[in-house]
Amino acid sequence: MLNRRHLLLAGAALPLAASFPAVAKGNPDAIIDAYVRDTGFQGVVMLGRNGHADYTRVIGFADIEAGVPAKADTLYGIASISKWLTSVTVLKLVERGLLDLDAPITKALPDYRADTGAKVSLRRLLCNASGVPNLFTSAIKADPALFRTPLTTAEAVSKFCLGDLAFEPGTRFDYALTNWILVVAMVERVTGLPFQAAVRSITLEPLGLAATSATDAAFAAAAASYRTVTPPERWPNDRQAYMAAAGGYFSTAPDLMRAAHLIFDTGFLTPASRRQLTTVEVPSESYALGGRVRTLSIDGKTVPAGWETGRTAGYRSVLGHRLDGKRTVVILNNTGLSQKTMDQFADALLGAAPRT
Repeated sequence: MLNRRHLLLAGAALPLAASFPAVAKGNPDAIIDAYVRDTGFQGVVMLGRNGHADYTRVIGFADIEAGVPAKADTLYGIASISKWLTSVTVLKLVERGLLDLDAPITKALPDYRADTGAKVSLRRLLCNASGVPNLFTSAIKADPALFRTPLTTAEAVSKFCLGDLAFEPGTRFDYALTNWILVVAMVERVTGLPFQAAVRSITLEPLGLAATSATDAAFAAAAASYRTVTPPERWPNDRQAYMAAAGGYFSTAPDLMRAAHLIFDTGFLTPASRRQLTTVEVPSESYALGGRVRTLSIDGKTVPAGWETGRTAGYRSVLGHRLDGKRTVVILNNTGLSQKTMDQFADALLGAAPRT
């Protein structure tokens, strides 16, 4: 039997852009009302510029069963937006001379297998084109309990990241966790710090992102993750420390708004590092380092945008930032909506033409 949640998801699979009011440009409420009507969206929508919100709307609940409403600063799992924050941290380490995007990864990990490590660079890990096979998925299928087994970074590398290359580095795109386990290992090796401590000291604290974290405390404080709304069914978001770079972080809409401005628009990164962060490495995926760079059509003009998205369990997130600095959109959701419709929703809020 289909419940209301399933019907909403079925509707969300249709081209959503057509449902946004043609007169809604510049009127976020009309766009949001249409999206809520079509999908049952719950979460936070924030628009702004220069790192500050000038429009915020909050809909629904952080905890449906307890009737706890979401707030503008509610924590949500940001999933793969963690890759973007990780890449920023890596670029800061490149600026310090501790890492090299194009050197073999064995320079930082001398105990990694030499034949594979000589072919794979940090750049290829950050753009998901390394060729390191995704042995994590097959291992978890064989032993589901392994997913909940705490492993050190070294143990995770040994179990999941030592397979023969699945393809020559740079020739294909493979959105594999193993890329990011190796990035965790490299950051820890060159800094001498646990990964989360390194990201905190190098990136989060200097940017003033006080709410952003991958700690157990953040996990406990975040909005609940849902598979269905009516009736409410929780969607477990199990994770281990070695997964943090790939998708383990939690954040708020204000923190993400601030991060986009400071990372893309200011001198937090050197000009060379910003170019690296926004240069597409895999054109078929519009993928740069740790996230995408899309081309939007706004008022008949071509506008590049940093486009960071995340999906894990019931959490969905979009951080879209015009690279001319004129507008940022943040959307956070905890009820497992279609990521495609979330992207279309963000497009509409930025005034971009529908995707073809």
